[in-house]
Amino acid sequence: MIIRRLLAALVALALLGALAGGAVAATPGYTTALAQFMCVSCHEPLELVDSPQAISEQQYMRSLLAKGLDMAQVKAGMVAQYGPAVLAQPPASGFNLTVYVLPPVVFLGGVALLLFTLPKWRARSRRAAQLMLPVAEPLTGADAERLDAELDRFI
Repeated sequence: MIIRRLLAALVALALLGALAGGAVAATPGYTTALAQFMCVSCHEPLELVDSPQAISEQQYMRSLLAKGLDMAQVKAGMVAQYGPAVLAQPPASGFNLTVYVLPPVVFLGGVALLLFTLPKWRARSRRAAQLMLPVAEPLTGADAERLDAELDRFI
């Protein structure tokens, strides 16, 4: 009986801890949020810049975080204040979509090109290996003596 109550209390404490941890995790930390924005004048990560514009952006972000906004709301507020250039990761729409689509397309195109050309290269290599190259005739005595004389000059 006592063991059951003790186990029930432990389970209740674990659930409360998980719920409290989830509530804390929902609100982003300053450094976590800072890494997701850029300075609009320097075009550098906001966490690395100390320009007046960056300080202004950091203060505005702090005010948004102090209100208890989640990350999506903070991003929306920063974009409303400074424009989409403030985001470190561009939105996946319009021309910015090429940032997300182009690398996989180039990679898959390269793989397809290799799959197409590699068998041809291997077949050409096999054909070249099967060709009989003409065997050079051995040197005559006069040619051998002349070669030795030439080599002696350089040694």
